[in-house]
Amino acid sequence: MLAGMSLLLDSFWRALAYSLQPRVIALSLLPLLLVAGLSVGLFWLFWDDALLALRAWLGHWALLEGLFRWLESVSLGHLRMVLEPLLLIMLALPLVIVLSLLAVAWIVTPPVVRLVARRRFAGLVERRGGSFWGSVGQGLGSTALALIALVLTLPLWLVPPLVVVLPPLIWGWLTSRVMVYDTLAQHASPAERELLMRRHRYPMLVIGVVAGYAGAAPGLIWALGAMAVLWAPVLVPLAVWIYTFVFIFSALWFAHFNLAALAALRAEPLSAESVERPETDGPVSVSHHG
Repeated sequence: MLAGMSLLLDSFWRALAYSLQPRVIALSLLPLLLVAGLSVGLFWLFWDDALLALRAWLGHWALLEGLFRWLESVSLGHLRMVLEPLLLIMLALPLVIVLSLLAVAWIVTPPVVRLVARRRFAGLVERRGGSFWGSVGQGLGSTALALIALVLTLPLWLVPPLVVVLPPLIWGWLTSRVMVYDTLAQHASPAERELLMRRHRYPMLVIGVVAGYAGAAPGLIWALGAMAVLWAPVLVPLAVWIYTFVFIFSALWFAHFNLAALAALRAEPLSAESVERPETDGPVSVSHHG
């Protein structure tokens, strides 16, 4: 347990240092431009129709209509014009988060893993237990489960303590599921990946949850109210940039943690995975200076 926490903290500081490297920053530009451009384009194309549909849907909620009438009675009826766009933006945020996560997983994570492996684990044999299409299936399947969990837990968000616990936990689980597969796809066999996921499930979940809480930061932008709606074309790309950076950092954190854990697993003389290790596998070279 202590070894796992030590590895967790060591991987954190290494990921932080790597995330500030010019190459990693350059790698972040492609998913940033892709997701930001797609988000702004979708808002521009469907904003009016989506807002009208949301307004019609909210019209069937007697409680909300009562709230809007009360706002008008105290001369705050103009807030309705702010609440509805803000609600639409909040409903669209999960889609933006998912697009950011998947873009980073599919575009940035493979070169990031190669960077970490080349600098720290040059002798780690690649067993290619995953593939791009496996990553796509893992990402889409886990995303579907996470979105279902978000919908099912929506009523619980009305309980103040739970609203700051449930969404980050769900996003953390999703980040963990996606990143563990992608960071081990090139180097670990399927059996090794499953063993590492069982052995380090809690540290891996911690990394995901930390990323989930960090990814919740852009939500504070929309607390600006009317100004947030007015500046949405600027704030949406800013939020996407924050999401992208958070997920790239989590990819680096998972890469350092998982490759180090994999190297340690293969170094165990009587580990279960050693049975399937080819004798041609040489000693694993691990540098602690990268």
